[in-house]
Amino acid sequence: MIKIRVGIVDDHGIVRSGLRQFFEEESDLEVVGEAASGRAAIDLVRTTEMDVLLMDISMPGQSGIDAMAMIRAKAPDLAIIILSGYPEEHYAIGLIRQGASGYLNKQDDPSEIVKAIRVVAQGRRYITPTVADLLAQQLNRPDAAHPHEQLSEREFQVFLRLAKGETVGDIAVALSLSVKTVSTYRTRIMEKMVLSSNSDLTYYALKRTLID
Repeated sequence: MIKIRVGIVDDHGIVRSGLRQFFEEESDLEVVGEAASGRAAIDLVRTTEMDVLLMDISMPGQSGIDAMAMIRAKAPDLAIIILSGYPEEHYAIGLIRQGASGYLNKQDDPSEIVKAIRVVAQGRRYITPTVADLLAQQLNRPDAAHPHEQLSEREFQVFLRLAKGETVGDIAVALSLSVKTVSTYRTRIMEKMVLSSNSDLTYYALKRTLID
């Protein structure tokens, strides 16, 4: 039997350990590596052959959102499932548009995670009923999308960092961009979201629980 090679990325060791233990009970799954941060996830993908990467988005330092963009560039065929504690309506649609193969909530039963891994390993997307409903709502009411959902992948990365209080200079270093480029992204974000200051971004993100 050809096993599905899985990588696990989460900053909580107990989560990684629990997932590994559960997956090891499945005859067709093999955990080939773990990482505790976005940066470590990028290194893991660079050094380890795998079919599916299961990744949290809220991690210290480089987030899963930042990491996903870089992983997509390095391994475009790798299936990435986001496993997050944030409700689907906050991140799922945007991340699936940006290339995630699926979005699951940490409240979901582990058996559904296994099911999702098997589906995306075949090159398909895994859409839960909750995410399907969100997609249907957007199709039926395209004007009802939240302002942050209009941002590009890179703009969304910059938006979250600005909302957390990072300076333009800090963001430039973290994302390997020039200060001028980050400033341009900031201007676009403000225009698209019709906001005028970093404190507005922070309030928006906190209100919608996009940041803690």
